[in-house]
Amino acid sequence: MNAEIIVFIGYFVILLGVALVFYFNGSNKNEKDYFLGGRSMGPWVTAMSAQASDMSAWLLMGLPGSILAFGFGQIWIGIGLALGTAANWIFCAKRLRKFSEASNDSITLPQYLTNRFATSSKVLQVICAVIFLIAFTVYVASAFVAGTSVFTMLFPGVSPKTAMIVFALIIVGYTFLGGFKAVCWTDFFQGILMLIALLAIPIIVVTTQNIDTGLLANVYEYTDADGSIVQCVFGESLFGASWQDIVSGLAWGLGYFGMPHIIVRFMSIEKPSMVKKSAVVAIVWVVLSIGGACLVAYFARMIVAEELLTVGAQKTVFIVMARRFFPPAIAGFLLAAIMAASVSTADSQLLVASSSFTADMYKPLIRKEASDKEILWVGRIAVVILAIVAYLIASSGGSGAQAIMNMVENAWGIFGAAFGPVVILSLFWRRFNYIGACVGVLAGAAVDIIWLFCLSSTGIYELFPGFVAGGIAAVAATLLTKAPSEAVTAIYDKATSDEE
Repeated sequence: MNAEIIVFIGYFVILLGVALVFYFNGSNKNEKDYFLGGRSMGPWVTAMSAQASDMSAWLLMGLPGSILAFGFGQIWIGIGLALGTAANWIFCAKRLRKFSEASNDSITLPQYLTNRFATSSKVLQVICAVIFLIAFTVYVASAFVAGTSVFTMLFPGVSPKTAMIVFALIIVGYTFLGGFKAVCWTDFFQGILMLIALLAIPIIVVTTQNIDTGLLANVYEYTDADGSIVQCVFGESLFGASWQDIVSGLAWGLGYFGMPHIIVRFMSIEKPSMVKKSAVVAIVWVVLSIGGACLVAYFARMIVAEELLTVGAQKTVFIVMARRFFPPAIAGFLLAAIMAASVSTADSQLLVASSSFTADMYKPLIRKEASDKEILWVGRIAVVILAIVAYLIASSGGSGAQAIMNMVENAWGIFGAAFGPVVILSLFWRRFNYIGACVGVLAGAAVDIIWLFCLSSTGIYELFPGFVAGGIAAVAATLLTKAPSEAVTAIYDKATSDEE
């Protein structure tokens, strides 16, 4: 067994050890502890956990692979994500922390959107929970695809099916045992690992290699998974991209306002006053990480483009570059970063989807008198079931960077379109009411799905029209119905007061 594999395996041993610590120390006493960490997370852990759970293996495989194959125009996605991250932390994080506590101490996004309007109706809560379960399962499937790719490269004798099962068991194991605190603390270290890995390759290339930039203009052809011939031209510059690519790239940033596994971190921070420090850490992290991913693709185009693109292996660009420029022990450390990215996103999404099922469907609709212990175990069982469904999706789909990109795009789009406008309006508009929230969620999700299946040929990412439609529908429905009650405006006033 070489050093690369030893380091890689050691990473997972540590990961499971963290989960066991949190399981046996009794920190998960009730659903608030298991699903939200008892609102006790510090600013550094909150920031790093939010960003690590945000940037999945898509950041190390999907994005660099897409840039390698299709050019700098793809970087607009990274620009949109960086701007969206900053806006979400600056404008929404502190308010959501205060609003969620003022709204009957809500622990999930659907629960918050219900309690925010002081209603006994569970319609919106159930609608949100259903969208969560569908979209998160697809999102987790993308992490399984990425994790499997790394496993099969490190262990060529292991079949993709077996590798995916092993990867799924690791994620389910420590999410099942550790809960939110274990997820956040492992995400903290995984975020650091991802950042180091993404910066290490560009730094070593710049300091040790003489790069021939003339190779950027090369054109390559390769056979895609479906047998079609794809031509890769890297001549497109950042500012020479089409207006559709620019709009779609920036639209990715809108998704942050409705991304449950990210904004739940805002709800978990110990004090609203800590948000400012978290915001600085998170924004610096995302700018450096996305910049590193773009540079990996840039240098790879001049070093390994022909090697990878002619066989359609652009998804492995980070892996190939890590192995080329670092000794096995360090390469194993860098490859663990891909697994960290996959794990840190999948665990968060499984936990948020599970919490939504238990808090928004099981307890209010199926077992109203369920005890804390029962809720904890139902949540853990839900984690297992969701992982099984995600495995079935991942094992039946396409392969490569584009498969990862597609699954992430679809899940990201529906979350952003359905919840983004509603979350923003709930935080900044005192007149906003429950009917407006329901209509906004439904309209955003519906337009996103219709655009995806019927109008994707326009080249516009479905998140953008879905977000706009959801916002307009929410505002219109609110203005056409009666103003919220005094109980609802009291929640708004309490959350926006100067008291911490």
